Amino acid sequence: MTFTRIFFKNTLYLYCICLLYVACTTTESNTQKQVDHFRTELNELKDYFHIPGMAALIQKDGEIIFEEYIGLADIKNNVPVDAQTPFPIASLTKMYASVAVMQLVESGKITLDDPIAPYFPGYGVDNTIKIKHLLSHTSQGTIGEQFYYSFRYGMLTKIIEDASGNSFDDAIDKGIFQPLQLSNTFLLKDSITLSHKRTPIAQPYLLNDGTEEGFIDYGFSASSGVVATPRDLALFNTALNNNTLVTQASKEQMFTPFKTHLPYGYGFFSEVFEGQELIWTYGQYDCYSALFLKIPSQKITLILLANNNLMSDPARLIYGNATSSLFVVSFLKNFIINQPELPLFETEATLKNTHSPSTLGREKLRAQAIAASFMARYNDEELKMSEQLLHKLFTTYPDYKNYADLSLLHNLSFLKVVSAHKELGPFTVFDTELESIGSQLLEKDSQNPYANVYMGGFYDTKNDTLKARYHYEQIINAQNFSPFWYTNEAKQWLDSHPE
Repeated sequence: MTFTRIFFKNTLYLYCICLLYVACTTTESNTQKQVDHFRTELNELKDYFHIPGMAALIQKDGEIIFEEYIGLADIKNNVPVDAQTPFPIASLTKMYASVAVMQLVESGKITLDDPIAPYFPGYGVDNTIKIKHLLSHTSQGTIGEQFYYSFRYGMLTKIIEDASGNSFDDAIDKGIFQPLQLSNTFLLKDSITLSHKRTPIAQPYLLNDGTEEGFIDYGFSASSGVVATPRDLALFNTALNNNTLVTQASKEQMFTPFKTHLPYGYGFFSEVFEGQELIWTYGQYDCYSALFLKIPSQKITLILLANNNLMSDPARLIYGNATSSLFVVSFLKNFIINQPELPLFETEATLKNTHSPSTLGREKLRAQAIAASFMARYNDEELKMSEQLLHKLFTTYPDYKNYADLSLLHNLSFLKVVSAHKELGPFTVFDTELESIGSQLLEKDSQNPYANVYMGGFYDTKNDTLKARYHYEQIINAQNFSPFWYTNEAKQWLDSHPE
């Protein structure tokens, strides 16, 4: 080999090494920038929503790339949140129950097409409701066709018990907790359960006139009751990724929408944002909140836990739109869209600037607007901010009928409620948009109780009792719906407005 060839070969080798080094350094630098911005925004969100303590973890390619424990698990005793602090995770429990059901399917003990009526003799359960309908929240209204997040999911508790031959807690423990060695994950039966635990759980808090001590929701079912830490949730996530608990086929069923137009599979929400599939679920008690969000194509998962309900409640995640949450928008902005420099929060000053339309920009405005309407209960300035954000939204994205959903309708309706509650006078700024969006949603689903209760309230403020009555009666007369808060609201209005 000539000197020239040897020199060229070695030079090329060194050049490739340098390119690889630069690429790795650039990637590491970019990841660090994403992490730094997310950390800053997480602290901003914690302060904005008055959350006493939070735990956050991001797992990518099987590795933890972000882990943060912020604030206090116990204000009175000044105890900080740390990696061992367990949090009640409310409806995140549903994903464990979904795994338990799919394990029973794989073992041949049940099928998803089995009717649920035999498990509830004497209760008059509709024989056309099947296990898959409970799992997918499609057991109400026209069975199998419409998604309504429902406490009927809890009926899976008895099905799991009868089919497995074990109590629900034994089935979950033996099928999930023990195999994965989830040492800080357990079902919260009662206060005695807590007395046997090494580490106290994060204490519960409410936001009323400042932060106040709250209460713990005891009891468990397929719907709620699990207590966990982020690291244990990361272990569960790894097991999902590796098909340790259920097969790939079962997992795909869990992650796939029950129908293409619906936002829910089996135990998990499923939607697409900017070409990326989001698989997620959330938890919300009166004094706790939780979020579990996977983006399978990027092999990345976000886990968030908090000891008040404000990580979930303002975003109305029950409607199935993850990007209604500022926490989700921050995560997507930083780690998926890769725009860490883009501010998460708009201010009065930035709202005066021209915004280049984008899906992320639109969802960011929507998420902050709905958050501001919720926080307006505690701060009058937030009412004004929500109004300004919505003006910017409708100006920059005037085709609101193409992106309007229940979250946006709720936002517009709630501004009227807050304004009335604070005796600020009638809030009529977005009446045209509200009426248009409500009508459009009810054209697609005339029985939708949320849309009907919002429209009933809207026409009540207009003193149009005829139209208000129509929407409230839609709720009362709807077939195959379990009573919920909207049922009580409709009944109260109808009782106070006799024909």
